[in-house]
Amino acid sequence: MQPAAATGPNAEQIAYWNQQGGPKWVTHQRLLDEQIAPLGLAAMDRAGVAPGERILDVGCGCGQTTLQLAERVGAGGSVTGIDISAPMLARARERAAQQGVPDLRFLEADAQEAELGTSAFDLIFSRFGVMFFADPKAAFANLRASLDPAGRVAFVCWQGLERNAWMAVPMRAAAPHLGPLPPPAPDAPGPLAFADPGRVRSILTGAGFREVAIEPLEGSLVVAGAGSGPEQAAGFLLQAGPLARALRDAPEASLARIAAAVRDAIAPHATPNGVMMGYGAWIVLARAGAA
Repeated sequence: MQPAAATGPNAEQIAYWNQQGGPKWVTHQRLLDEQIAPLGLAAMDRAGVAPGERILDVGCGCGQTTLQLAERVGAGGSVTGIDISAPMLARARERAAQQGVPDLRFLEADAQEAELGTSAFDLIFSRFGVMFFADPKAAFANLRASLDPAGRVAFVCWQGLERNAWMAVPMRAAAPHLGPLPPPAPDAPGPLAFADPGRVRSILTGAGFREVAIEPLEGSLVVAGAGSGPEQAAGFLLQAGPLARALRDAPEASLARIAAAVRDAIAPHATPNGVMMGYGAWIVLARAGAA
């Protein structure tokens, strides 16, 4: 399989996750994992990951979910992580070696177009890794082709901005310092691309999946790790997540003002356990159906 290159329908995402997003995720890997690990584990529980299964972990990033899935399938199963980000995959391979799981397979490839085999997997899983395809219906059709006819897909994705205070509050605080930002197209690849459950259902049924179930997952997550304060959390939010993307072209001189505004906005969410803010996500499940 050829390494991912910044070409094809997902060229913009490949470039971003190799040049900007990926290196930042590697830097903040521990804090990001701590923030969203409970959501990924909830999706694994709901998917009923079983010993001996063959799993493809889409958008595996720095490898936390791949390692967790490997623990669940045991020696009789197999897990393959796939991602377009070389820096994140390098960290994933390093972690697998450190934890004594050297036989995990990691692929640098675009899951929308990669040749993944026929009936190669029992489950396709993703923790916030499937919202970035330029053509999600084509991507899921390609993924479905790699599933056993009795296979299934399970992933977790974000609900809308209004259901995610951890995104919305910092964005609102930063907005006066950024000038007018054009609203993203509702279907554009990005963290919120799957916020509309109707769209998600249409994508999956259009790709040939059946028995689509979309369930809410809501609660509070810790921003920037346990024990974080508003100052630390604000600095983290400026480096990782949707706000970081919005700041890519922000003047250097405005960053200190934005950091202060974000710090003040999230201060009411500070607790003895860290900065706790609300989130809303969807757990999505579907069956491959007849091949």
